[in-house]
Amino acid sequence: MVFNWLSRSWPKMDIADGPDHLIYRKITTSGIIQMLQSTLRAIFILLIGTSVCAADIVHDGEYQFLRAQHGDKWDAEDKEIDGMLADIKRQKGGKRPNILYILIDDVSFGQMGKRAMNYVTGIDTPNINQLASESLSLMRMYTEPSCTPTRAAFLTGRHPVRIGIKEVKVALVGEGLQESEVTIAEVLSRAGYKTAHVGKWHQGDIEEAYPHNQGFDYAAFPLHQQVQLSLMMKEADAANNMIGWHIDGQTNQFMLDQRFRPSGLVTGVEAVKGGKSREVDLQPGEECTYDHYTRMNERYQQQILEQIRAHANQDDPFFIQYWPLYPLNFVNEYPAETRNGGFHAEKLQKLDEYIGEILTELDEQGLSDDTIVMLMADNGLMYHYEGTSGLSQLIYRGGKTNHLEGGVRVDAFVRWPDVIEAGSYAGDIMHVSDLFTTFARLGEATRHIPTDRVIDGIDQTALLLKGENHGRRDYVYIYENETLRSIVKGEFKMHMPAPGVPGAAAPVFNLYRDPREEHAHIGMALWSGASFQDMAKRHMIMIGKYPHAKLGKGKPYGGIENLRPETEEIAALFASWQAKK
Repeated sequence: MVFNWLSRSWPKMDIADGPDHLIYRKITTSGIIQMLQSTLRAIFILLIGTSVCAADIVHDGEYQFLRAQHGDKWDAEDKEIDGMLADIKRQKGGKRPNILYILIDDVSFGQMGKRAMNYVTGIDTPNINQLASESLSLMRMYTEPSCTPTRAAFLTGRHPVRIGIKEVKVALVGEGLQESEVTIAEVLSRAGYKTAHVGKWHQGDIEEAYPHNQGFDYAAFPLHQQVQLSLMMKEADAANNMIGWHIDGQTNQFMLDQRFRPSGLVTGVEAVKGGKSREVDLQPGEECTYDHYTRMNERYQQQILEQIRAHANQDDPFFIQYWPLYPLNFVNEYPAETRNGGFHAEKLQKLDEYIGEILTELDEQGLSDDTIVMLMADNGLMYHYEGTSGLSQLIYRGGKTNHLEGGVRVDAFVRWPDVIEAGSYAGDIMHVSDLFTTFARLGEATRHIPTDRVIDGIDQTALLLKGENHGRRDYVYIYENETLRSIVKGEFKMHMPAPGVPGAAAPVFNLYRDPREEHAHIGMALWSGASFQDMAKRHMIMIGKYPHAKLGKGKPYGGIENLRPETEEIAALFASWQAKK
């Protein structure tokens, strides 16, 4: 394949096939020089092609500020990294790594990968623990405060606020990820990767936002997230978790809006790139039940195993993301299997079984050594679990939906046998958006990253390959919806002051001394306030240069060819009150 690519750059010549070689005729001196020049250029691109376009990527102001201080060091290190990647590729038979990215819902930092915490919380997760022991543990992985923004940040390498995705969307919204956004699946696809998405998507209910229209060759996903799928059913009402929500549950004779409790929502769909999608779970007139929800999750688990098998013997590398719906659930009607007994604990332990099956499948298919496996959570624990699962906020205060460390700090593990040091740890700061640029570089796809917009994700390949103290960010901007709520810089964190309040009055915390952000230091704010405000200004300057994009808008459930009558009804009702163009 490489030879064919090189030969297209060589001067035009006659070619005759010999029994074991190619014979080239009629080559002039100038042609030879041209051939050599083209060949050298091609070799140069092959050797360092993963980074030749990195300088063209538009990064946020704080990164540029850091680069002004460390650019020479990073450039020298990048040459070393290029050599390392070239050596790894040769050792792997000339193949680029497969990438399997597993993202799960609502797990507090410290709940995964640590046997000691299993005893504390009454959960057994031996497979996740084993994966952690074989991986680099990223101890300061930051996400967004909730699931939709985190997933958008990973997919695009951009803060969700830049693309109009600011919060979790539920029910029918007629919104989603714009077609103009470039996802990691598109970037890797353009570089020759085969791509697949299985499980939760949660990037909108309009056709352009579906995964098979955002770069994935294959997609099996629910149109909504777990709240709709496991909450709006009789079992959730009967379990006393969402009493009054189901249409047949507790009623209010004075309520006029019959669609306040929506029914007819689309459940799971499947599709291939460029095609129409089909709902696969419900028939007309059929109501979603907990059994449907359980079977859906079991089907996704089987589909991820099938995708691994399907790509096992292909020449092209694969990028597969598996975003299981577990452990979030609002119904728990089965006997407890964990010592904990809470439904979050039950589902996390079930998820551990799933992870074990996936790792076993990689082994059986001979893919483990050639596959980067990453496991992490999308945000901190959902408050709904508190008190019902016997779990707590562990180390950090806060949880899903807020900017406190408990909402945006998660466990994250990266395994690449014989490349990433097993059982290692890194305290360098990393943000979920960094995976966009990092995976692109590892897949030799950096040249496909767009350069007409801000990319917040920073290439952290050096951190993965060389380990701790080789990270390239020491900061994070944390948003709640569209409001910048806090800024992290090293061990310090400022909660942004209210409008008109000087930076010296803003609370600043030392995250090593006060991980729960409970004891602000006025003296620290006096010293650091100006620096934090400068960071905010650099961020805002780039927003001024590159204004936020708008959220995609459209008809909900477009592109689904077998909509049920009840779905058509609610979609029509939704459209009836929309502004006319």
